[in-house]
Amino acid sequence: QVQLVESGGGLVQAGGSLRLSCAASGRTFSMYRTGWFRQAPGQQRKVVAHITWNSGSTYYAEVVKGRFTISRDNAKNTVYLQMNSLKPEDTAVYYCAAMPTVWSPYDYWGRGTQVTVSS
Repeated sequence: QVQLVESGGGLVQAGGSLRLSCAASGRTFSMYRTGWFRQAPGQQRKVVAHITWNSGSTYYAEVVKGRFTISRDNAKNTVYLQMNSLKPEDTAVYYCAAMPTVWSPYDYWGRGTQVTVSS
């Protein structure tokens, strides 16, 4: 079992920055990939970025490329999402999720953290 706790959300003006953290506990050695997702009101949850723990390879949704950076700290079992040049359309609840193996879905989810970007 893996527990994920997000932090770092808040209210920021357009053009500002926030850094989200996702701290993992439990069977963290079994994680293959950690991803950040977001869900805006009335919309489906969508992937924002993900990082593979062993290789460090990353993926970004097109809408955040060049503005968001995902990173990991293996020693702290923590994944970060640095968000720069924030836009009002980035407003959403942000969730982190863990994929145990390359063959599995995202089995573990945090409760989410609200990010609100004012214009």
